[in-house]
Amino acid sequence: MHVLHLFCFFRILRPCLAALPRSSHDSADKLTLLSFKSMLLDPAGSLASWNSSNHLCSWRGVVCGRRHPERVIALQMNSFSLAGRISPFVGNLTFVRELDLSNNHLDGKIPEELGQLRRLQVINLTRNFLEGSIPAALGRCTQLLYLNLGFNHLQGELPSEIGSLKNIVFLNLVANGLSGQFPQFIANLSSIQALGLGNNTFSGPFPSFLHQLPNLSRVSIEFNNLSGVIPPSFWNISTLIGFSAAGNAISGTIPSNAFNNFPHLQVFYMENNLFHGRIPASLGNASHLSRIQLHTNFFSGSVPPEVGKLKDLQFLKLADNFLEANETIGWEFVNALTNCTQLQMLELAFNRFGGVLPGSFSNLSTSLFYLILENNTISGTIPEGIGNLINLQGLDLSNNHFTGALPSSLGMLQSLNGFSVANNKLNGSIPLSIGNLTQLNYLIFLSNEFGGTIPRALGNLTNLLELLLAYNNFVGSIPIEIFNIHTLTIALDLSHNKLEGSIQTEIRNLKNLVELHLESNMLSGEIPSSLGECQLLQNLYLANNLFTGSIPLALEEMKGLEILDLSRNNFSGQIPEFLENLSSLSHLNLSFNNFSGEVPTSGVFANATKISIQGNDELCGGIYYLHLPTCSSESSKRRHSSPVILVVIPLAATLGVLLLVYLFLTCHKKKSSENRSTESMEGHPLISYSQLVKATEGFSTTNLLGTGTFGSVFRGTLCCRNYENLVAVKVLKLQTPGAHKSFEAECEAMRNLRHRNLVKIITSCSSIDSKGDDFKAIVFDFMPNGSLEHWLHPGASNQLEQRCLNLHQTVSIIFDVAYALDYLHWHGVAPIVHCDLKPSNVLLDADMVAHVGDFGLAKILAEESSSFQPSTSSMGFRGTIGYAPPEYGAGNIISTHGDIYSYGIIILEMVTGRRPTDNTFGHGLSLRKYVEMAINNRVMDIVNIELVTELENENARVDGAPNRKMLHSLISLLKLGVLCSEETPSSRMSTKDIIKELHAIRKALT
Repeated sequence: MHVLHLFCFFRILRPCLAALPRSSHDSADKLTLLSFKSMLLDPAGSLASWNSSNHLCSWRGVVCGRRHPERVIALQMNSFSLAGRISPFVGNLTFVRELDLSNNHLDGKIPEELGQLRRLQVINLTRNFLEGSIPAALGRCTQLLYLNLGFNHLQGELPSEIGSLKNIVFLNLVANGLSGQFPQFIANLSSIQALGLGNNTFSGPFPSFLHQLPNLSRVSIEFNNLSGVIPPSFWNISTLIGFSAAGNAISGTIPSNAFNNFPHLQVFYMENNLFHGRIPASLGNASHLSRIQLHTNFFSGSVPPEVGKLKDLQFLKLADNFLEANETIGWEFVNALTNCTQLQMLELAFNRFGGVLPGSFSNLSTSLFYLILENNTISGTIPEGIGNLINLQGLDLSNNHFTGALPSSLGMLQSLNGFSVANNKLNGSIPLSIGNLTQLNYLIFLSNEFGGTIPRALGNLTNLLELLLAYNNFVGSIPIEIFNIHTLTIALDLSHNKLEGSIQTEIRNLKNLVELHLESNMLSGEIPSSLGECQLLQNLYLANNLFTGSIPLALEEMKGLEILDLSRNNFSGQIPEFLENLSSLSHLNLSFNNFSGEVPTSGVFANATKISIQGNDELCGGIYYLHLPTCSSESSKRRHSSPVILVVIPLAATLGVLLLVYLFLTCHKKKSSENRSTESMEGHPLISYSQLVKATEGFSTTNLLGTGTFGSVFRGTLCCRNYENLVAVKVLKLQTPGAHKSFEAECEAMRNLRHRNLVKIITSCSSIDSKGDDFKAIVFDFMPNGSLEHWLHPGASNQLEQRCLNLHQTVSIIFDVAYALDYLHWHGVAPIVHCDLKPSNVLLDADMVAHVGDFGLAKILAEESSSFQPSTSSMGFRGTIGYAPPEYGAGNIISTHGDIYSYGIIILEMVTGRRPTDNTFGHGLSLRKYVEMAINNRVMDIVNIELVTELENENARVDGAPNRKMLHSLISLLKLGVLCSEETPSSRMSTKDIIKELHAIRKALT
């Protein structure tokens, strides 16, 4: 029955129900609950028992009273995977004391009718997708003890009626979009114990009334827009157990006696604010403190040794301040910390610690997981006893002044995942004991003075994703064992050493490597054809060596190659034609070799700014702006035989360079008469508003590619002299709340990112439009095959309507997205969480290579840049229903695990062809449960019909039966999606394991 009809029917029937005898009240409650059920989607069958054949009190999630056994007193429906809206009929359950609909996928508004439930003591609606404002009517629920509306999409100001809830003990509204001044009426909630208002946009000064709440024990007001100083009265709240005000603009100093009155304090988060002055020694008096986060402030002076009195201390994060130590003073706190036997994380990066690292570091707790000392001025040798910290997983000593050799005891750190000593002055050979660190994913030794040969023992590091040994003094040949590390995917950098010999054919084993640096060595011989088997290479640098021969045709297989630098070698022969067919190639440097013959004119060769060919005297032809001689029989002769040519060629080259500079500046000139305020991203070309208007034909609807919350995307053609470039222009909807932050987040996230599987940003524009209003846009490479969303769910008018993905394309796209996530989470300047991964944000280029885009919600975990840990504090999350991980509605954590969840849902969607928001299944986890129930006995019933057709066609059949390899691969993909979308974040797979599993799936298909 239609919901409106039910509502009308119920209003007519209600007076009659009230007149029923007492024994008939269970019929009234039953009718109410059936009406409530009618507005819900129940893909998991959680409400299967809700039918007329069962007694009301036996329905799952329904609790009836003892004094009134015929009346419903509680709805306990946590994690039922329900979707839809909360029916206003729930307001008729007048005996209800508890309403728990948490951890579902409900949307719409919170019904005002809840205010009718005067007996209500518990409302728990957290972890849903509820929107609109918080109803003022909730203030009438005067018996309320527990109100949890956290992690929804609620907006507006907090109604003052909430101040009437005199009995409330727990109030949690974190991670919504609530705004306005910080609510002063909270001071009326005299019974409050736990207050959660973090991750909203409340503004105003730090609340001055907190000391008036006599039972206050836990406070979360982080990541709002609070400012000013902390009032002295705050430091007298002796009941505090946990406090977080991180991510605001709170300033001032912390008083010297601040922690004298916190006997129960366990958690103290004040990072990402504007505090200055010294960290008070009284910190040691809060004897139960276990987690201290003061990073990213302006604290100065030394770390007080009194922190050693904190026996329960687990996290001490002081990075990104102005703390200091030197040869004689300032390091005493390390010796004191040896008393903290539960210490797990010590972050001191980006400070002013200098002098020699005290040996007491070796005596820190063996429970220490992360020791981060990067970007200081620490000198001397690394203590030999560092090997005592046997449970270390992350050790970052980079960007200091360490000298001497690496201690052999490092080989004892067999749990180590990441180890960096980059940019120091370490010397000697790499100890063979490093080969014992078999769990290493990242080994970064670049920019030191290491010498000797690269030890073959590095071949034991079979989990390495990245190996960086550049800018050292290594000699000898490249050990063949390195080429047998199949997991190397991100980068292998051996550049700027003194390596000799040739590149062994075994390099073919690095099939998934993205970046290879061998430049500036003394390597010789020819490029082996086996290098062409490294088909995922994006950047290949072989410059400044002694290589000979021609460019092997096998490199044609590198379809994703973007940068190829072969300059300053002894290569010869003609430039192969296949280079112009590599559509992804954006930079080609062949300069100072012995190439001869005609230069191609299409592809990368059509843009003189993307190629460098000087120093090859026997080249001819090419586009006009290269100013090479016309190809003829004479042009094949050496042109430096005439003294006149020795003058003409450099002169012509100089004029050519000047002309190119002029053309570039003309193309991107910022005309003050058009837009005086036009700005762009640093390192990217300038572009004006008028250029974008012209490129998109006035932002014509015919060029509209799509629209989202914060902006619309248009197809455009940027013209510069004789070449055109197709682009996608994302124009921000600046009137939308959060659009400015989205623009800044996307620009900041993309500023230093470069990976084959990320959408490449060309530039940004921050200017004034023709009406005088602010204008912001981001310009990207155009992706001709659209989004993954359009391929999975083509609409009636979609040009891709008749096209679909086969199994091999499906696996390749899943691979591409995994590589993108691996790079974002582990290989950038700082770990980045995308926060909005979904098919519409996965774009496909001309070769069907997937590129992840739209970083408008991205979170840069700068405070965790070296520890590779999830952030323990989040920014406001918006995400997308169905792809958002459950923990974003459960606690204040944004982490890399959240992206893995979204990735798992995408896998399930690609294989089943069903959206996570499909009405058949509801939202989010329901798709996962649907797959989980079918994966062992009826896989063919849930697989996308297009994949089923491929599986059963004649070409895919073996002896009249469906191809078992393909069926096994589909099952493996579904299991991968299920594992990645586990409800518990720590249970989800890592990108390293995902890539390994995908390799196995791809191998099984071949």
